[in-house]
Amino acid sequence: MTDALNSLVGTWTIEATHPMFDGVVRGEATFEWLEGEKFLIHRSRNDHPDAPDSVSIIGAPDGGELAMYYFDSRGVHRVYRMAISDNEWTLSRDHPGFSQHFIGKMDGGMIAGLWQLSRDGQTWDEDLAITFIRR
Repeated sequence: MTDALNSLVGTWTIEATHPMFDGVVRGEATFEWLEGEKFLIHRSRNDHPDAPDSVSIIGAPDGGELAMYYFDSRGVHRVYRMAISDNEWTLSRDHPGFSQHFIGKMDGGMIAGLWQLSRDGQTWDEDLAITFIRR
């Protein structure tokens, strides 16, 4: 797991599009190990005043399933199941009325990802398209 998570470590430029915003929202993301390299800290900052900034903790508590614990500037907090390989990063969350999943295709210094949203647990709509470009 540590090797796969190491592929995220560093500073990234973010470019995102979302149905609520006109144009491209830019920002920055960082991934760094918490001392001991058991948990990865992910911070995200956006240039658009209405796009939330966030901090997440990624790891496998008690050796269980890999997860991402997400907190943002709106006061939102969520827990996502997570998987990562050499070429794909996935996150998912099943919640009545607001389920989400993310698939990010990893290619060297870039991750091209798409968040999808379901309000009924069956129909999925594109929500946030995001690209991470390694600095």
